[in-house]
Amino acid sequence: MPKIEINTVINAPIQVVFDLSRSIDFYEKSTERTSEKAIAGKTSGLIELNETVTWKAAHFGIPQKLTSKITFLRQPDVFVDEMTQGIFRSLCHQHLFLEGEEGKTLMIDIFEFESPLGILGKCANRLFLRKYLENFLEERNR
Repeated sequence: MPKIEINTVINAPIQVVFDLSRSIDFYEKSTERTSEKAIAGKTSGLIELNETVTWKAAHFGIPQKLTSKITFLRQPDVFVDEMTQGIFRSLCHQHLFLEGEEGKTLMIDIFEFESPLGILGKCANRLFLRKYLENFLEERNR
């Protein structure tokens, strides 16, 4: 199962970063390029433990829907969302937050996914999907 880890230092207090990371509205703004839109479940505000959100997006020109659920949340240092429905065989995204010096926060994304289609999915991971998802996460974090 591919695993992507991204560390981002943000010049803001940990609670602000934690809340923005759970904000449905902020997520939509940070993913304008792929036109992600919350269409079911929690569709605005801050997502909480055991809540779900269904996203509609277009990746590689293919429209798709993905539903994820917050399966773990401990303020202000961690939450986990896991795909319950979507194109992937499995997807788990851990969001970790560490308080830094001078009001800065280290945000750590640990993104694990398993592609569908067996060997074809594994080939897609190696050829382009892993890098595409890494770039997507980095762009969103910016």
